Amino acid sequence: MQRITITIDDDMLGLIDAAVRYGRHANRSEAVRDMIRRAASQEAASRGDTPCLAIVAYVYDHATRALARRLTRALHDHHDLTVATTHVHVDRRTCLEASVLKGTSAQIHELADRLAAERGVRHVNLHVVPIAIAADRHDHGEGSEAHSHLHG
Repeated sequence: MQRITITIDDDMLGLIDAAVRYGRHANRSEAVRDMIRRAASQEAASRGDTPCLAIVAYVYDHATRALARRLTRALHDHHDLTVATTHVHVDRRTCLEASVLKGTSAQIHELADRLAAERGVRHVNLHVVPIAIAADRHDHGEGSEAHSHLHG
């Protein structure tokens, strides 16, 4: 492990000390290492061809004309990315949907941007995690031939 010296302003040091104070990290070094790891992960997830898992959550007004249909169409248009979606009725007019996605960073961001652009969508939050995908040779049970494909 290397020791480095950095210069930061008081506000940034306050963020690091708060992370330590609230028990998320034992000391400043651990806090800074964790912040760098998180930033590196997000940087990797922002590259267009990086394989990623993601959760896109969006809140919308279901009374907006044809919005539910347009959102469903967007997900169907990206069926190859969509792993699962859950729908929650928040109140009489408001719904929350959360979709688990798997694809490249560019594909995931494109879908999230499409959902966010729909009139009546109030909030969108996208959490993207880069993953390693390995080709694996195996079969899927009795009667199937061994073949290679990707698993994340």
